[in-house]
Amino acid sequence: MHPVTNFLHVGDLPDGLDLGSSVAIDSETMGLRLGRDPLCVVQLSSGNGDAHVVQMSRPGYDAPNLKRILTDPNVVKIFHFGRFDIAMFLLHLGVLTAPVYCTKIASKLARTYTDRHGLKDVSRELLTIELSKAQQSSDWGAATLSPEQIAYAASDVLNLHALRNRLDAMLVREGRDGLAKACFEFLPHRAALDLAGWEDNDIFAHT
Repeated sequence: MHPVTNFLHVGDLPDGLDLGSSVAIDSETMGLRLGRDPLCVVQLSSGNGDAHVVQMSRPGYDAPNLKRILTDPNVVKIFHFGRFDIAMFLLHLGVLTAPVYCTKIASKLARTYTDRHGLKDVSRELLTIELSKAQQSSDWGAATLSPEQIAYAASDVLNLHALRNRLDAMLVREGRDGLAKACFEFLPHRAALDLAGWEDNDIFAHT
């Protein structure tokens, strides 16, 4: 069995790191408000059991290797509620992340028998994995990340590939895989709308 290793990087991913054709990505911020709360940490996993945790260098955010992955058309970026992360990357890194897959959107389209679509709930049901959220509200802007923070950040990406596989099977079974694909293609633009001032407005609504 492959031993789980969490790699901590400061400022950017190392040169030459190949994470494959699909990468699970999440981020940690000082809060959940765009424009107020800075992007502090970005964590990635190729799905092999390892996680790469990048402590961002603020305020410059000079991370060319990370940006290259985010914009690589041959690498699918897997998120859980990617709308927020993608908007954060657009705001602070200046790149529009694509192509993407969002396990939260997939869950909402496939698991219509429940309204519990948080990562903890979906992971518990589909993967029988219990995720701890103890470090969710911690100081991600600290100069030094604690081992507990690094482990928490890693836990949010280590199982997204497996979750995607389970959800894809459900989407195909229910005939909603095409609809999901269209939603994923629109997601980066939904994030751009958030940044442009339509965060709380549904432009498709009648009113």
